[in-house]
Formats: sequence, structure tokens, C-alpha cells
Amino acid sequence: METTGKDHPEQPLKSISYSRVLNLSREIHPGMPTWPNDPQVEFETVSEFDAQGYFTRRFSMGEHSGTHINSPNSFHANGASIDQYSAESLVVEASVVDVAEQVRRNPDYAMTLDDLSRWEGEHVLMPTGSLVLLHTGWQAKWDDADEYLGSGPDGNLHFPGFGFDVVQFLLNDRNIGGFGIDTSGVEPGNNPSFTVNRLVLDQPRIVLENLCNLDRLPATGVTLVIGVLRLRGGTGSPASVLAFLP
Repeated sequence: METTGKDHPEQPLKSISYSRVLNLSREIHPGMPTWPNDPQVEFETVSEFDAQGYFTRRFSMGEHSGTHINSPNSFHANGASIDQYSAESLVVEASVVDVAEQVRRNPDYAMTLDDLSRWEGEHVLMPTGSLVLLHTGWQAKWDDADEYLGSGPDGNLHFPGFGFDVVQFLLNDRNIGGFGIDTSGVEPGNNPSFTVNRLVLDQPRIVLENLCNLDRLPATGVTLVIGVLRLRGGTGSPASVLAFLP
């Protein structure tokens, strides 16, 4: 996925016009929701003003903690790692689909082709190469890890996501660049097979999880700049996602 100037002819200058910028990433802190069995977020003081004359800490966390991007090698043995993503691929147009009302009635809700048809009827055909962001309203549960993950007595997690059929259609018929969501996973929590992640990352395209502030974005016209840690061989990375609004 890494590219150099030699691989592509010179492109016309691009620009981002915006009225304001929103941060779509969560603060990183101990105790925040993490996927079951993933490492917890930990901070440790390394130096202090009194002893060393400056203050600094070390921290540890999983590659898929907080707001993060998944890379293909997290689900495909020969897939690309996060350090192979080109810089250009991390600046992308985004559109927002709102299913918060459906989710209020069904916490396991999966976005459908009907949802997409209604959205495209109100706006435009989903733009080629863009990211589809799914606003579910789930971000309101972030401060309660059990509520956010939807841990249930049946042993499954319960939170909304994208339906497999609509993702397949968006990839094949709209040539979408990827997907993002304000929950812990792009597929609903009661789908333990990660079918949407596997499908999207096999292309490979972008997957963003644990986003926030999607309720403050317009349906169209948003540009995302996705900052990643270039972890050599990384299966993903905590991400700083900035949204430039028209």
C-alpha cells in the first residue's frame, strides 16, 4: 500500500476548504473501554520535575485501543501492515449515515441496503473512494465500559454496526474507500466472526473504530485526515482523526 512519487504521474494540486475542524478521536486514558482480552491502557511516570527537571511518562496500550485503524494483517496473514499505508490514502472524503433512531429500538442493529437507498435518495450516490461513517449514537455509552461493549449474559457483545450485504454492495458497486463507526467494531457485536472487517481489509480498504462526534458532522462534504503511528509490522494503530467540515 506504500507508494512513492515514481509510481504515479504528477497530480494536480488538491486543497481542503473548511469552516471548522472537529476531532473524531477519543482521549486515551486508563480505564477506557477495551476489547475483551486486549491490553489495558497503562501510564507510568519516568521522570519528575524535582528529580530530573522535567516530567515525562511511558505508556502502553494495544494496537486496537481507543479510536484506531485496523490494517489487513490483523485478519489476513499476508496482509499489509499499518506502516505500509501511504500518506495519500489517509486523507479521504467521508459521508455520514445516521441510524441512531433504529439503534434506539434495536441495540444489535445492522445498517441495511434500505438505509443506504434512503440516504442516497436524500443526498447523492455514495462517492467513489470515500469513507462511509455510521453514526449510531453509541458514543453516549463510552464512560461505562460494560454498557459500551454491551456485554450480555449470553456471552456475546451487543452493539450496532454495518450489515454484511450493504458493505459488500458499497465495495463492489460504489467502490467505497472504507468504513468508520462510533462503536467497538464495524460489524455488530453479536457477530463474533468479524465478517465485515475481513471483507473490507481483504480489498484492502480503511476500517476506523471507536470514533466520536459523528453526530456533529454533516451528511456530506467532510474530509478526514487520519494520523497513525507507523508501527513496523503493526496490525493497526491508535488514530488521531480530524474532520474538516465545509
